[in-house]
Amino acid sequence: MNFQPLGKRILVERVEETKTTASGIIIPDNAKEKPLSGKVLAVSSEVEGVKIGDSVVFAKYGGTEITLDGKSYLVLNLDDVLGVIK
Repeated sequence: MNFQPLGKRILVERVEETKTTASGIIIPDNAKEKPLSGKVLAVSSEVEGVKIGDSVVFAKYGGTEITLDGKSYLVLNLDDVLGVIK
């Protein structure tokens, strides 16, 4: 995959959440919301504070979904990133 975000944007791969609750109940795919966290795969040269490999949390309705090599990714404006998970 070759994708270089422009402006103050990053490319993120969503991290799937667990499919069961703490009490062991299995959550069906149609009842789950899309994850609000992901791993940073590419960063624009204008972005500071976030680097490739970071795990980030982002706004629920932020970003634009794109498909590269048959896989779904999210391009986020830096303003949509709420924080980095340490």
